[in-house]
Parts: sequence; structure tokens; C-alpha cells
Amino acid sequence: MKETAPATPVPPSAPGAEQYPALDFANSAIALPGGQFIDLLGTPAATNQWLIEHGLAPAGTDAGLREMCAAQLRTLREQIRALLASQVDGHPAPTSALNAVNDALTRAPSSCLLHWDPTRGLYRAAPHPTTQIVDHALATLAASAADLLTGPDTERLTACGSAPCNRYLLRHGRRHWCSVRCGDRARAARAYARRTRTTL
Repeated sequence: MKETAPATPVPPSAPGAEQYPALDFANSAIALPGGQFIDLLGTPAATNQWLIEHGLAPAGTDAGLREMCAAQLRTLREQIRALLASQVDGHPAPTSALNAVNDALTRAPSSCLLHWDPTRGLYRAAPHPTTQIVDHALATLAASAADLLTGPDTERLTACGSAPCNRYLLRHGRRHWCSVRCGDRARAARAYARRTRTTL
């Protein structure tokens, strides 16, 4: 799959993302027609921007993310996608995905930790700021995914019905598309299929 340049227009958030940031997170790897692909977490800079836009990193600052931190977020994204897919398909949840989400849920420290330094003695301090931002983001997104997968909205969770789209959404009525663009593409594909059948 060919990754597109960042200038490619990104589809709007799918229905349900305003309630569950984990949906936007899972949908940050976007398959487009023509074999194109957008990864909104593809680089440390892009990941930092995504975190800022979603209120998970301070605005106007560079969180100093490294590739290792961005890779941690991409890994959690794939595990959350595996859980969403298993829920939509009615399959058992993969153990590795459950373990990854549970691990992320424990990442956010609830208080400053106790440390020892030979010159200072005992003191309390928060973890390294960059690590704290990433751990906070991992925990927040994992909690959002857990809430979605165990709450009343889980029955509305579905995959976008317009190929090749790979995004998830909360279904509203009969709507099974993540965006107007996908809905138009699905309707056009159905119309083309009908025309093709009638000409055969």
C-alpha cells in the first residue's frame, strides 16, 4: 500500500469519535481508494500533532516524541483495532490485544513517585515529561476503548461499509458509513453493479 503525502485531505471524524477518542485513534490509519494510505501517527511529529489536536499533549509545545514513543502508540492502535474487529465480527477478543490494553490502562501514574538521590535524599517527582505524556495518552485511549467495548454503545459499533475504507463508527439508524464521501462511494458502487447486471 502506498502511503500518501500529509497534504491528502483527511476524512472527518467518524460518528461516535466525539464520545470515544479511541475511535479516532483506531481510525488514524486510513485506507483510501487506489491503494493509498494515510497514517496520522506515521512520524513522531505527526503523532505529536495528533496528540495535541486530541487534547492529549500540551498545545503549542513539542512533546519531544521519539520514534519509540510513536511506535508505542501505533502498536496500541493496532491492538485496539483488533479488539474492535473481534467485537464487530463476533469473535473472541485476542488475548494479546486484551493484554496490551490492560497494560496501557496501568500506565498513567496517579501521583508523583518516590525517588532517592545521594545528595538530595528522598524526594518525589513525576516521571520524565515526555514519558508522562505518552503514558497518559496510552492510558486515556485504552480507557476510551474499554468504555466503548463494554458500554451500551458497543451494539452500535460497526465497520464502514464502503470498500476499501477500514474505519470504525457508531451506527446511527441504517447508516453504515464513516463519512459522506464513503456513503457516496458505496451508493455509486451499488448503482454501477445494478447497471452492469442489467446490461449482461
